[in-house]
Amino acid sequence: MQREYRHPEFLATGIEKWLNDMISDSGRRGCVVGLSGGIDSAVVAAILKNVCGDQNMLGVLMPCHSNPSDAEDAALVAKALDIPTMTVDISSVYDEFVSVVGDRSPDSSRMALANIKPRLRMSVLYFIAQKEGFLVCGTGNRAELTIGYFTKFGDSGADLLPLGDLLKGEVRSLASWYGVPQPIIDKPPSAGLWPGQTDEQEIGLSYDEIDMYLLRGEGAPETIEMIEQARKRSNHKRTTPEICSVGEQPYNRSDV
Repeated sequence: MQREYRHPEFLATGIEKWLNDMISDSGRRGCVVGLSGGIDSAVVAAILKNVCGDQNMLGVLMPCHSNPSDAEDAALVAKALDIPTMTVDISSVYDEFVSVVGDRSPDSSRMALANIKPRLRMSVLYFIAQKEGFLVCGTGNRAELTIGYFTKFGDSGADLLPLGDLLKGEVRSLASWYGVPQPIIDKPPSAGLWPGQTDEQEIGLSYDEIDMYLLRGEGAPETIEMIEQARKRSNHKRTTPEICSVGEQPYNRSDV
């Protein structure tokens, strides 16, 4: 029998239990998540609301020269799920950072500049988490983690990844299960790195194609090659920094 997406109730039960155990074991009292207006962060926020309640979770909006519709979508999620939020506009911090570092090669630095944003957001989340006694919840799913579609030390900088075992189709079903507004579910996934940017356009594949390969090992030869090449190319993002092992110094009698 071909493998299929897992039922959202099964996923919700397993993730909520795991998250509750992780928070309890950490000695922290709750979690914080960056609320982008997209489906992944909406699902994580819904899970946190169920596990932590209103007093021990927070969704943080962090616009950075962002499309105003992203903030509107995040507000829609917050209202629908009744979750507490705060807004930290990091646009001026980004501008100052770029000014200090210097944009020396505009034609070749678009991605480098774009990646500043998730790294600044990671710093904001960890500041809030440390101040409030929270853990930082990331929003990456299995499809993104597999192909390395995330910013190293940016959106990958988190204590917990509740959706890390879920394919994109499972995230969608879980969003419906938790009552995430339909416009958020239907919205084209985007990291909001620049105007008009979408995940699938940048990746060059649809999430359905990635899901199909990870779920069943099926796909067009060129699709499979792209996924495996992306997996290989991004391996450094999924590991801790390499440590140089010098080894034991050979014994020398003259050292005695």
